[in-house]
Amino acid sequence: MQRRRLLGLAAGLTSALALTGVSACGGSTAQSKDVTLHLVAADYGDAKTDNSSLVYWNDIVHGFEKQYPDIKVDVQVLSWNDVDDKVAAMVKAGNPPDIAQMGSYADYAAKGQLYSADQLFTVSQQADFIPSLAQAGSVDRTQYGLPWASSSRMFFYNKDLFKHAGIYKAPRTWDDLAADAKLLKADGVKVPYGLPLGPEESQAESLMWMLGANGGITDTVGNYTFDSAENVEAFTWLKKNLVDAKLIGGKDPVKTNRQEVFDDFMSGNAGMINGHPTLLAQARARGVDVGVAPLPGKDGPDQDTLGVADWAMAFKQNGNLDADRKLLRYVYQTKNTVKFLDEYGLLPVTTSASQVMQGEKRDADLVQFLNLLPEAVFYPVDKTSWTKVNDRVKKVIGTAVHSDPKTVLSQLQNFAEVQDGQGLTSQSQ
Repeated sequence: MQRRRLLGLAAGLTSALALTGVSACGGSTAQSKDVTLHLVAADYGDAKTDNSSLVYWNDIVHGFEKQYPDIKVDVQVLSWNDVDDKVAAMVKAGNPPDIAQMGSYADYAAKGQLYSADQLFTVSQQADFIPSLAQAGSVDRTQYGLPWASSSRMFFYNKDLFKHAGIYKAPRTWDDLAADAKLLKADGVKVPYGLPLGPEESQAESLMWMLGANGGITDTVGNYTFDSAENVEAFTWLKKNLVDAKLIGGKDPVKTNRQEVFDDFMSGNAGMINGHPTLLAQARARGVDVGVAPLPGKDGPDQDTLGVADWAMAFKQNGNLDADRKLLRYVYQTKNTVKFLDEYGLLPVTTSASQVMQGEKRDADLVQFLNLLPEAVFYPVDKTSWTKVNDRVKKVIGTAVHSDPKTVLSQLQNFAEVQDGQGLTSQSQ
């Protein structure tokens, strides 16, 4: 079975469309009065290291307001657990932010609530977005989602715990992983494999296991495939060989969120997890000797991995196009985006930022994640049904490790197909 992936990323990473000087004009209508913009952003920070994204945004806004004294920016930074729901509530109440940076955009785009990228950026600035991410940000061939940061996933293991348990290399297959988990458990490791299938981000952990069996969320033409034989096989193996075998620690995986597993890994209590670049930087900062390897698959190292992109968008309702345009062009200057990416160990969304980061010694750890992006599999974020489907996945898919996987995945498939039909109808009206 094939999965739907984003094409053209390799070309985007090597092209030379650099984002140059940012202009306040570019065909905009002159701003006739002072404006206050409401910006809502997700928090990428770790509370334990006191690096909230609010610090970054306050710095950006300070520089922006010095350059544009007639525009004030009211910044609201929300946790990832809340940001999508709270923005949705603002929109429903008729009071959307001017700019939001969060996880999904397609439903707002399909309803005509967003400015398009070509209204916000010059041609050269828009072309600087990595092509596959620009494609993922498009509905009906018009880009509304502005890629904010990207990431790919790899397999992390604690080298010290491995060595103490007599394990000297990363697992390549699922069976290797289960065997290593048994050795870690026998050696007293509290969480041999951290399995976060709670509501925070269970869709990510699930997709990585699906990919290991050559499954996925959608096929190459965008049809949902939750109940495919490959996906059922992945959850059946996971249930039998890790959950029922009690190799995931004492927590119920259905109630375990990603951050809990990350905390276990950073505190030295978890032997193996699936992780992203930000976690690598955080764990090493806390003294964990982290091993990094491709995701183990059913029969060998997975050739695919999960790719994730977060999005910015500009809402039309308040009519602040000119001010929105100025702020976004300022924010997306290469120096400003690279500053954010370096702070949180994230991957770039523009060619110019890619070129800068690939040449920086401090970003050496990110290159291995960056190299995976051309073959990464992304969520179907351009489907208007994905927001509702994703919400259901987060709440339900973890139960597949406690009951019959086929039943749970078939119920998800039925729900997704209904939502997809509604999404197609809404786009055609």
